[in-house]
Amino acid sequence: MGFSTDNLKGLVLALLSSGFIGASFIVKKKGLRRAAAASGIRAGVGGYSYLLEPLWWAGMITMIVGEVANFVAYAFAPAVLVTPLGALSIIVSAVLAHFILKEKLHSLGILGCVMCIAGSVVIVIHAPQERAISSVQEIWELATQTAFLLYVASVIVLVFVLIFHFSPRYGHTNVLIYTGICSLMGSLSVMSVKALGTSLKLTFEGMNQLIYPQTWVFMLVVLTCVITQMDYLNKALDTFNTAIVSPIYYVMFTTLTILASVIMFKDWDGQSMGSIISEICGFIVVLSGTILLHVAKDYDRNSSRSMYPPLSPSLTSRLCGGNGELLKHIDEEMGSSEDICLRRQELY
Repeated sequence: MGFSTDNLKGLVLALLSSGFIGASFIVKKKGLRRAAAASGIRAGVGGYSYLLEPLWWAGMITMIVGEVANFVAYAFAPAVLVTPLGALSIIVSAVLAHFILKEKLHSLGILGCVMCIAGSVVIVIHAPQERAISSVQEIWELATQTAFLLYVASVIVLVFVLIFHFSPRYGHTNVLIYTGICSLMGSLSVMSVKALGTSLKLTFEGMNQLIYPQTWVFMLVVLTCVITQMDYLNKALDTFNTAIVSPIYYVMFTTLTILASVIMFKDWDGQSMGSIISEICGFIVVLSGTILLHVAKDYDRNSSRSMYPPLSPSLTSRLCGGNGELLKHIDEEMGSSEDICLRRQELY
């Protein structure tokens, strides 16, 4: 299948987004270190001197540029192509940290990077073509089709059940509660972002879509979903160890986003079974590489603490063992304040 111009634009924007976001983590961390050295108070213990550090703000601006590129990418390419490529930002961050911050990238991490790249190449090769859309009203018709309305209703019911029933009881002991809420709302936010981005693209091309109420409805949905998503992602990262939250959230969010896109935009219609299976396999390889990268970072962190017994890098064993409080406790007691701060800053 040929690669359309819109798909190519979306691909380039998604790659640029990953590059900017991955680099922003490193720049912000350099800024945090410089601010801590100047003031003597690290952000991880309550210092805010990094707000006066130009390097930290350079990192924030770089991240914003990356997020804007990601937003625009959805206007040109299907979510099946754009969303999984977000994993490449982890590779950029890991490689730059190896050379700039002298954080060694071990063989396990290198394998994870290779898997992410290989899986991404497979997804790009077999990605579906972007659906031609001429107005926001056409997107509204896709959003109000029976199959997608059933998906939206299911998401809303599940989110309400998780928030009002499970969250008060199990939110602080089960990592899947908060990450589930984030991922479910995230899948709707991406569909709304794609709809809004497409509307703005058509407007800039001379076909004003701002006169239609559907455009503003999509904007409202974006704001609602993103605010809810960020709120519960903050809660997840504040309650559980990042090494547990990040891969679980990435797997759930990406899977649900692809499912929502397939239902709403019918991304797989007209594709051969071979192409669909190849995309799924590429997606699984990317997910595996992402988890491996997080496991490698966690393993490296644990191996440097000889006073503690080795912890299994297995994600399954952490989940089966509860909520990862032991790992979180070790991070709080022995981890670098700069690293903890960086994780918090990555949310904004």
